[in-house]
Amino acid sequence: MVLRGLQALLGRLYDLHVPHDVYDFLVTDRRTLAGVVPDNDTREPDEELLLAETSDGAGVALYIDPAVLARLEASDPLGALTEENLADYCTALEGVSHFLYSTWRLECDAPVSLLELECQAEVDKYAATVFLVSRQQGGSYPTQVHARLFDRVEFDARLEPEQFDRYRTAHRSAANFCRRLERRFVSSASSIAWGARRSFTTRSPERDREPLFVVGSVVLGLLLQLEPIAELA
Repeated sequence: MVLRGLQALLGRLYDLHVPHDVYDFLVTDRRTLAGVVPDNDTREPDEELLLAETSDGAGVALYIDPAVLARLEASDPLGALTEENLADYCTALEGVSHFLYSTWRLECDAPVSLLELECQAEVDKYAATVFLVSRQQGGSYPTQVHARLFDRVEFDARLEPEQFDRYRTAHRSAANFCRRLERRFVSSASSIAWGARRSFTTRSPERDREPLFVVGSVVLGLLLQLEPIAELA
């Protein structure tokens, strides 16, 4: 159950408990999405989060292509993250990130934007990958992760201009944010000295500034709002 493992990993990193199992919201048959996905989006991506208002709140579904899940079950990135399973791992982790962030915000009765979701997922992929690769390397800081995730990428040529701008903004902002964290918390390439607990905050109706996910002692940080990260661009 790779998705459950990824949900547990993000929960561990961010000291976050979400009382929902991602598999309870998982859809793997794209035919069930007919009439739900936008008619103008013909890309049929391997991962897609669907949110809809309902009479008693909101409906949530996460689609991930079954072929992606099958490959991950055969080559579990939680055991060994390699170049061969990296793309599928990023697809699945992005979906779990979208699921966790959106359900958490819904539990708080707080809004969430598409740009927030994408920024969050980019940071989550970086944080989780740093953790996994560091563990595989015996605890040394994986200096190669930032360049691999943020420099060697291509955007889907079928994206609409608005979609492209959103993905590019999220990607650039997260890259700058994570680089800033590296410079602040990593003391050397051979050790992880970024153990300070850190949180980012956002405004809520209950408090002017309410802490959201508190980062554990083995992770860099978490973006929860566009404004703080945009300042680093």
